[in-house]
Amino acid sequence: MLVQFYKSVKRVLEPSERIAEVLFGVIMVLAITGSLRVATAGREDVRTMLISALGCNLAWGIIDAVLYAMGRMAEKSRGLIVLRAVRVAADPQRAQRLIADALPSVVASILQPAELESMHQRLKQLPEPPERVDHLRKEDWLAASKVFLLVFLTTFPLAIPFIFMYNAAWALRVSNAIAIGMLFGLGYAYGRLTLRNPWGRGIAMVILGLALVALTKAFGG
Repeated sequence: MLVQFYKSVKRVLEPSERIAEVLFGVIMVLAITGSLRVATAGREDVRTMLISALGCNLAWGIIDAVLYAMGRMAEKSRGLIVLRAVRVAADPQRAQRLIADALPSVVASILQPAELESMHQRLKQLPEPPERVDHLRKEDWLAASKVFLLVFLTTFPLAIPFIFMYNAAWALRVSNAIAIGMLFGLGYAYGRLTLRNPWGRGIAMVILGLALVALTKAFGG
């Protein structure tokens, strides 16, 4: 089930976006669990902390999902604007520039004017596009829900020790160890993504993550 979910998220977000979403969730939970005073913490304190951590990521998961949906609406609207501009362009060179600007730079750089003009003519043959994008499609809302789950489910590996371990101090140590492992894994993945040393990036991500947690707590997060 988790493997299927991860594969479905891969089709929604770019690798760097997935890393950023998980990193955000880990930092938020670490900032909350780090505020627990393990020396005097009782079960009620742990329960309150867990509710805070889960509630925080629930809220931010919803916010990220809404922002994703808004981004999709903006992206579709931009595409519609470009399509309409290409179709009404009287100057073929202007139409070709619009098409090239809408494509990835590497792809646009290898296309010849004749190929861009062929795209121009085929776009002109499409049915008349709508005036505006009125709503998102079902798959867009499904993708937004996957973004929400990605953020929200990040909390659970870090919360599990507090659920099953009675000793708050040991639970915090285990939770922190899991967090460090997750941070290292994120850095390792980022290193492979950017063609850098994965082990070095993994260590750097741990340092960066802990620094961001400290900054969050310093500003009252």
